[in-house]
Amino acid sequence: MSWFDESRLDDERALTGIDLRLRTLAESGARVRREAGDADEAIAQVVARSEDQARPRAVIAAGPDSRLLRAVLEPWCPVPFVAWPGQALPGWAGSLDLVVVLAPDGGDAGTASAVAEAVRRGCQVVVACPSSSIVADHAAGRWTTQLPTTTGDQLATAVVMLNYLHQIGLGPSAPPEEVAESLDAVATACSPHRDLAVNPAKMLAIALADANPLVWGGSVLAARAARRVAESVRRSSGRTALAGDAEHLLPVIEATRPRDVFDDPFSDDGGELRPMLLVLDDGADDPVLRQHRSRLLGAADERGVRVEHLTAETGCEVARYASLMLSGTYAAEYLRLGLVEV
Repeated sequence: MSWFDESRLDDERALTGIDLRLRTLAESGARVRREAGDADEAIAQVVARSEDQARPRAVIAAGPDSRLLRAVLEPWCPVPFVAWPGQALPGWAGSLDLVVVLAPDGGDAGTASAVAEAVRRGCQVVVACPSSSIVADHAAGRWTTQLPTTTGDQLATAVVMLNYLHQIGLGPSAPPEEVAESLDAVATACSPHRDLAVNPAKMLAIALADANPLVWGGSVLAARAARRVAESVRRSSGRTALAGDAEHLLPVIEATRPRDVFDDPFSDDGGELRPMLLVLDDGADDPVLRQHRSRLLGAADERGVRVEHLTAETGCEVARYASLMLSGTYAAEYLRLGLVEV
């Protein structure tokens, strides 16, 4: 059994215990800048070479991290785009196609196998991975370009690849500096040195302390950020945290017992963890999204379910995604800090 001690969120001694994790979060922007700077020369070379080549028939994102590229590229890419997270490639993939691979640590054997198959089939291959890794070893080939990475950071590695795809006209603009600045802004706002009265992550942690969060993001990228935030909450607290589309979350909200102001908070029934709706808003707006948001908020109001918001409305869509994900991760770490076993 655990209870939440919010005084720990401003306790310097307690904060020292999670200093390494908070420092890792605070360095997110620096990792994006480092990866982008290290890959600049390699990107310039592959972009120059692509000027003499025809536009690929299709783009295939291979490996387990391909879903992030799909979330960004699928609505934008001017040629067919396929995310292929397995250990092989689609049977039709060949020399007319571009295969892009994110391998932040370079040690996944399945990703190495997919890269080797792409090389064998004569595909144009661009892989972001550490230079000394099994993925890099399997990527050697005439039509292969390696974008060197060193930090093992999934987001930073994705930004490097998206920067390359934008420069060859196959992806939207995702300037690394813009993404890094967005991450820096979150790190400043959520710093452990800012007390909970003005710290959005600490305030969200307090809201999460007595709830089972339902995390919703309306756009494709906000929905992906919602899944990552829910994962962070589960890891930090061991509690239920569900991310999903509106049709998945609505039944949970509608099944919630209406709040009774006369409940005894110390009784077994009155002290249960109630759902809390956490809305991730990246500024996307369309009629379907508005309808889903209205249904969720209406159901939450009817059942007395608390609603919290995380917003990111400036910068490119990748910068907004990064901001939402990092804000939620900070809140999860403060939640971990405040929970005390009894």
